Amino acid sequence: FLQVSVPPFLFEAVLYAPIDDTNSTAKIGNGNIFFTLYKKEVGMWDSLTLANANKEKLQYLRENAVLKAHEKAKEETEAKKVTKQEHKKYALEATMKLEEAERKRIEDLKEEERQKVTKELELWKKQQEDAEKQKRVQKELHQEVEPLKAKKKEQMNKTSILNEGTSETRLKPTKVPGSYGMFSENLKEEQLPAPRSAATIKINFTSRVFPTALRESRVAEEEEWLRKQAEARRTVSADLSELEDLKEEEKNPDWLKDKGNKMFATGNYLAAVNAYNLAVRLNNKLPLLYLNRAACHLKLRNLHKAIEDSSKALELLTPPVPDNENARVKAYVRRGTAFCQLELYTEGLQDYEAALKIDPKNKTIEKDAEKIRHLIQGTMQDS
Repeated sequence: FLQVSVPPFLFEAVLYAPIDDTNSTAKIGNGNIFFTLYKKEVGMWDSLTLANANKEKLQYLRENAVLKAHEKAKEETEAKKVTKQEHKKYALEATMKLEEAERKRIEDLKEEERQKVTKELELWKKQQEDAEKQKRVQKELHQEVEPLKAKKKEQMNKTSILNEGTSETRLKPTKVPGSYGMFSENLKEEQLPAPRSAATIKINFTSRVFPTALRESRVAEEEEWLRKQAEARRTVSADLSELEDLKEEEKNPDWLKDKGNKMFATGNYLAAVNAYNLAVRLNNKLPLLYLNRAACHLKLRNLHKAIEDSSKALELLTPPVPDNENARVKAYVRRGTAFCQLELYTEGLQDYEAALKIDPKNKTIEKDAEKIRHLIQGTMQDS
């Protein structure tokens, strides 16, 4: 086996005419060297070597060719360096533009929030001004009524004095049972009611769990879902005699679910699984317990258990109504992820497509489903 290291440009020192050393190549294989040389100028050569070339001239030509090659390599290196700097500059400018866009987006959000708070404050101030104005009007009305009442009372007192002074010369009016005359002793002063005080009446409407229009709603399915959830909240499937040592809050499945969620958020997946396990023992009818435990099993690579919990959650998330759409999407995605990690891509794609039917506008799920399709196509081509 013969190995040589001769760059093509050195052939210019012995050949008849210059060659294109950029495109010319030299390959070694099977004990042979294959040179592919390209002429710089099109034309016929009378011979392959220089005529009447002595040793000094050939040495000069070689050194000159080496020098040119070094200069060319240096130029190429400089060009690459300039190109690299331009690429870095472009990347830096692109990053700055992205940061500027993000900063502007955050500022716009802050400005929207500020305007919202300002409008709410102005509305509150207007309500306060209206309330003060109403109180002031009522006070003025009360002040106007009081002099009228005092004047009328004074007139009544004068009439009474006059009646007392002339009682001996005037005839007494005949009294009729059940009726009162002008000079009746039972005449009472007319009482004017005081102005009503201002108040705010609050009306509380019964909240509707499913905000769907009645003509589009599925009342029967919604009522069945609510009934099942209410029954599940009242169901306790564990033997409480085994859990006597637990605190009162530790016997509450909802408290255990929140505890598991906090453990999951901190990355303590084993502790989260233990919390969900105890919650399931207390109540095995709540789908969110199985759904959250499936997420923990995915993190711990317990893929078969993740599939079982996701399937159980989907079984409990019936009937399908708008209130449990988000939970059903998560259950399908988590089960599909577990299938894909087990390299069961067909089953995984089915679950992702089921999730897309529920939430067709979810771009993340759509991209993941497309990746799974490419994986399935690649597997079929390899086989």
